Amino acid sequence: MWVFRRLGAFCLGGIFALGQAPFDLWALALVALVGIFVLARSDTNTRSASWTGWLFGTGYFAASMHWILEPFQVDAATTGWMAPFALVGLAGGLALLWAAAFWVGRRLHPGPFGIALCWAAIELARAYILTGFPWGLIGYVWAPTAVAQWHSVVGPHGVTLLTLILAALAACVTNARSVKYGLIAFCGLTAMWGGANVIAPPVQDLTDRPIVRLIQPNAPQHQKWDRDFIPMFFNRQVDFTAQLPKPDLIVWPETAVPNLLDNAGPALEVIADAAAGTPIVLGIQREEQGRYYNSLVALDSAGQVADLYDKHHLVPFGEYMPAAPLFARFNILGLAARADAGYSAGPGPALIDLGPLGAALPLICYEAVFPQDVNGAPARPDILLQITNDAWFGIYAGPQQHLTQARLRAIEQGLPMIRVANTGISAVIDPAGRIVHALPLGRAGFIDVPVPTPLSPTLYSRTGDWLALTALIVAFATLLIWKRRNPIDRNPPGA
Repeated sequence: MWVFRRLGAFCLGGIFALGQAPFDLWALALVALVGIFVLARSDTNTRSASWTGWLFGTGYFAASMHWILEPFQVDAATTGWMAPFALVGLAGGLALLWAAAFWVGRRLHPGPFGIALCWAAIELARAYILTGFPWGLIGYVWAPTAVAQWHSVVGPHGVTLLTLILAALAACVTNARSVKYGLIAFCGLTAMWGGANVIAPPVQDLTDRPIVRLIQPNAPQHQKWDRDFIPMFFNRQVDFTAQLPKPDLIVWPETAVPNLLDNAGPALEVIADAAAGTPIVLGIQREEQGRYYNSLVALDSAGQVADLYDKHHLVPFGEYMPAAPLFARFNILGLAARADAGYSAGPGPALIDLGPLGAALPLICYEAVFPQDVNGAPARPDILLQITNDAWFGIYAGPQQHLTQARLRAIEQGLPMIRVANTGISAVIDPAGRIVHALPLGRAGFIDVPVPTPLSPTLYSRTGDWLALTALIVAFATLLIWKRRNPIDRNPPGA
């Protein structure tokens, strides 16, 4: 019997993954989430509960993050052997956090509510510990729906907490006497849905708004740095830049220029000539005193560097290697490393001036998945600006999940986002997370898009994750008080 329960937990995790892009089967995913709480009710001890949590997590992370195999296939002869270890290690490792949540939750409360609160707490911790990795948070299941607008109020961790509590309530419906828990869950879901429609900003009239040109060269990663292809991709971007009529701003993607910044003078002159006085933002690598940086530069109308930003939140094992000397002994180097220890981190979030578009917060690739980084801007920007190279993650799930998270950052801040990706999906996103216009995956081209107006600061942009943390503390305190006042109740609802 226990074999079927374990297999069921793993399969439910895989089904829950279908709530993430590109599938976006959010209703089916919510059924799976309620299902794991129902399954956890039959766990008789903490060890059994932790196995349930670990298997559910392993199924979820393996299915939702299978794109992690793609980077290792760019140079398959050298790094292909690492791919299965990366998927198993990532899925199983992240699932340990969920196992811990189920273990502690089962000790805290024999019903589903202890697990729900501990699970929400561990998801919040996942965004911070060991540099953080908040990819595929539970609350992201709502991204295709109006409920995503609650990110502007309580943020991603608040949405996750509400989702888990509602799922736990639904799982408590075991007989006629406990139907009230299902009714509470239904009313809560209705309130979330209805409230989201109330707080959703209206679609803006974009007449007379500044125009940005998104340049998408579509350079597959295995060709991007090939000397035979570099001129083709560079010239493609120059040709797109030169097209008339000129916009107010032109944006190239991450690492779009094949030279280091100090050696890129001739290339920047070519770009400036093509732009014919239009300001340009582009991704480039640079070296300073033996350190390499993944950078974004803004060129003025004369083609001079007017602003510079160095990526500060780097990808472990991708852009830098923790304990680099140790891994170097086994010839394991960072996938995107220019030097033995990879890239160096910049000083932190900064704003750049985009002229008629206002001040922008630059985000290079992976930085857009961290809500706290976006909230960490030194001042409120007028726009979010992400440049990325999603070619590392193929042309299916990874880039689409990355776009989803960009949309949620726009909602959280009430700010429009310009997103330019090497192979797609490049898009302008309005402050409600709606895509104004986009270039699809795997297509070279450019689009000129009006940029929406920023909204007033959202509650989440003012409070960050403190609101969700406070709600968690209050919920834990409430549960502990209830437990203390009912010490002889060994079989509470949902147990």
